[in-house]
Amino acid sequence: MADPRGFLKHTERELPERRPVDLRLLDWKEVYTDFDKADLQTQASRCMDCGIPFCHNGCPLGNLIPEWNDLVYRDQWKEGIERLHATNNFPEFTGRLCPAPCEASCVLGINQPAVTIKQVEVELIDNAFDSGWVQPVLPSERTGKSVAVVGSGPAGLAAAQQLTRAGHTVYVYERSDRIGGLLRYGIPEFKMEKRHIDRRLEQMKAEGTVFRTGVNVGVDISVAQLRADFDAVVLAMGSTIGRDLPIPGRELDGVHQAMEFLPQANRVQLGDTVDNQITARGKKVVIIGGGDTGADCLGTSLRQGAEIVHQFEIMPKPPTERAESTPWPTYPLMYRVSSAHEEGGERVFSVNTEQFVGENGKVTALKAHEVVMRDGRFEKVEGSDFDLECDLVLLAMGFVGPERADLLDKLGVEYDQRGNIKRDDDFAAVGQEGVFVAGDAGRGQSLIVWAIAEGRSAAAAADRYLAGASDLPAPIVPTQVAQR
Repeated sequence: MADPRGFLKHTERELPERRPVDLRLLDWKEVYTDFDKADLQTQASRCMDCGIPFCHNGCPLGNLIPEWNDLVYRDQWKEGIERLHATNNFPEFTGRLCPAPCEASCVLGINQPAVTIKQVEVELIDNAFDSGWVQPVLPSERTGKSVAVVGSGPAGLAAAQQLTRAGHTVYVYERSDRIGGLLRYGIPEFKMEKRHIDRRLEQMKAEGTVFRTGVNVGVDISVAQLRADFDAVVLAMGSTIGRDLPIPGRELDGVHQAMEFLPQANRVQLGDTVDNQITARGKKVVIIGGGDTGADCLGTSLRQGAEIVHQFEIMPKPPTERAESTPWPTYPLMYRVSSAHEEGGERVFSVNTEQFVGENGKVTALKAHEVVMRDGRFEKVEGSDFDLECDLVLLAMGFVGPERADLLDKLGVEYDQRGNIKRDDDFAAVGQEGVFVAGDAGRGQSLIVWAIAEGRSAAAAADRYLAGASDLPAPIVPTQVAQR
């Protein structure tokens, strides 16, 4: 602990400023300005190096947070990134996209604003890339074993990097035309510029990981060929079936899943031409779903030039302070304002959509009403019915499981009650020898930090299967898988 009085001298939590709304809506660049190095080190000094660091428990990766906070404060940045990389393959992703459950469990957060853990993390890795410290980590020997990783999101990439470093030959298969999964096509550029993915992929390629895009495993490569060509398989295709809203009018043109809309916008920013692109330009947009995906749709719609945007959420508006139902050190239920929410649109809580209305096959309005929750059930508020004009509706209500037909059903995996791939307490697909499951495909829709943690743990399990033992770290113990 470099400054034992740091948390007493610096009681204010400071973060980089967001660029002015009127300027950032003109482009797709990340919204934050640069953060002064001295200010970051001051923030790092607020870490108390607690005797029991609850931030470790809050972070699924078990990041050594007090250690690299201390190293940043001492200006030992190279040692700091080594400690961060010891537990996290991709801090440039989590530092931008993770909701920071570590900060929610920060001990300082009991009676002061929590330490800016996430900001220290992202500054550490960005400085490391700028300084040329992120180099390939090559295995000391090759095992002669081969692994196929299906899916190139954060779970698949983490598993692939760990297994490559263990000496196995790893092929990552992605059915899309670029590597990255939802990191590439689901996360808007203004939240994470895709150059961060590309520079990490260069490191992984140099380490020996082989990437194959445009390959739909189960179709372009048969299950029989997959099992014959590889000694182990890691399924990390994510949870990609969007939750639908089967109400009258759902079939109307102009009602789309968020993951029809967002990937097209990302493709355009990458320089692609998208025929018949779903765009919000000049339209009255309604986003159904109040989570992060809904906020991504909001920021994207505003940048495309929507006339007006409403974001519906069936749940009541959360309290502005931590709810009593989620006491420290749990992740708090509370009202949050993302960068997209600052930029425009209207957030509407406690509302349920019951019908889409259209003319000539196109949506023109929706019918909705207010709801109240009683005994865990939503009840309509009588007399609260209203109509709202709209010509673009985006369904952003989460995901219900992995797609089955092309690969999973052919492979013969089992499914749990939630529709995810059923696995045992060591990340192995039930009834499938040598097949392991990582990330949302087995866990269900979750956080990027959980995806990376599961990728690392599934890699350790696969390595044990292939080699009889493994030195790869596994942040998630088997009992955590069994109890979920």
